[in-house]
Amino acid sequence: MTLQQLKYVIEVVNSGSINEAARKLFVSQPSLSNAIKELEAEIGIEIFLRSAKGITLSVDGSEFLGYARQVVEQAGLLEQRYLHKKPSRQLCSISTQHYAFAVNAFVNLIKRSGADEYEFTLRETRTYEIIEDVKNLRSEIGILYMNPFNRKVIEKLLRENRLDFHPLFTAKPHIFISTQNPLAGRKSVTLEDLEDYPYLSFEQGEYNSFYFSEEILSTVFHKKSIHVSDRATLFNLLIGLNGYTISTGIVSADLNGDNIISVPLKANDHIQVGWIANHQVQLSKQAGIYIDELRNVIREYGLPLQE
Repeated sequence: MTLQQLKYVIEVVNSGSINEAARKLFVSQPSLSNAIKELEAEIGIEIFLRSAKGITLSVDGSEFLGYARQVVEQAGLLEQRYLHKKPSRQLCSISTQHYAFAVNAFVNLIKRSGADEYEFTLRETRTYEIIEDVKNLRSEIGILYMNPFNRKVIEKLLRENRLDFHPLFTAKPHIFISTQNPLAGRKSVTLEDLEDYPYLSFEQGEYNSFYFSEEILSTVFHKKSIHVSDRATLFNLLIGLNGYTISTGIVSADLNGDNIISVPLKANDHIQVGWIANHQVQLSKQAGIYIDELRNVIREYGLPLQE
């Protein structure tokens, strides 16, 4: 087992495929495949499961990756201390539902990194893909919510994929609307108040189940409904069409401007937001910092943290 082989495994996971990893590592695809197969034969486990659709980490491979990352990180520290090499390129990947506080924390992570070189990834993506990203360790951390409606389904999926959910905070439902919306002056609104306004939600693609919806009350019928794939488009439509969406109530003026506000929604429900991770893998230093920054940002918004 060599340090180079460990780096190969880590890059394949980060890249999502052997071909892409080979390109980034400047080695041929056959050479990379052979190096990984030789490592698997030496340690007696199958790190990657191979199929016509590509490769995914095995259960043993997930555990191995955690140790490999620690060894490579420690080797980098030794080289810096005794061989006077520059700090290694910092890596961290996060997958999240469309939350402003997740972006705020990511900004703070990058500012705290202090590294001359880094490669960080923030994916605002669909609920099912967040779980898949963390399952396959394309991301170390995923951020999503659970509520009484989707909890059993999400928890079952997390258990099957050996993922743990760590609560951050629980919020009452709010709507996001434009400051020009006729409902903007209300202290609270009901679903009946919203009937004539376009409802905006994030589309979930192939897994467009009510249980994977990013918005609570997903089974409620809406006369006017628009599905979007990114946060910027959603906010533009909130303004242009006097639409609304349902979320936690946390809106960032720094990221979204001053023309979007939140208004409490009278509904017997709640949103518990948390982060998920593979319980077989120890988080990197950067991922730990990101979680710290998540908690700091949530405190700044005045929400009580959950442990």
